[in-house]
Order: sequence, then C-alpha cells, then structure tokens
Amino acid sequence: MNIENLIPLSSLYNHYNVEMSFIFNLNEIGLIEILTIDETKYINPDAIYEIEKMIRMHQELAVNIEGIDVVFNLLQKIDNLQNELISVKNRLRLYES
Repeated sequence: MNIENLIPLSSLYNHYNVEMSFIFNLNEIGLIEILTIDETKYINPDAIYEIEKMIRMHQELAVNIEGIDVVFNLLQKIDNLQNELISVKNRLRLYES
C-alpha cells in the first residue's frame, strides 16, 4: 500500500481527541490494524468509519474496550446472518419458480 494513502496515528489522536492507549488497545484486541513504516505508525483510511464508531461508543456512551469488542463482534455476526439469509432466500426463489 502506498504510504501517501495511510493516516498517521498522530493526526488521528489530534483530530478525534483520543488517547494513544485507546487506539493501541483497539489494536491489541484485533479491532483495528496499526501499520508501522519507518518507525511511524499508520491506520488504513478504510478503517476510519469503524474507528469513528468505536470512538463515539467510548466517548459518548462510556463503553469500555471490552464492550466495544463485544458490540463489533455481534454486529459482524448479524451482518453474516443477514448475508446468509439473503443467499437462502435467493436459492428458495429458484425452487419456487
């Protein structure tokens, strides 16, 4: 990936007014991926939407890191089940025709 497309963590801390430890904790539990290039840490811009949701949960709702992990795992399971339901409905339509 081109380094110009990546977002430095320092700008993320400043823009969203979050502590470094919060971002590193999200990385430790596997919710985000921090890339290190030439001793500078970056975030993929594709992850910003999810990171913003995590920051809002933490700041506005006072949800801790473990709670954020649970919420995002449940949201992922819901998304998987919805995709599976769509697939099953599509197969059912084939048999109904």
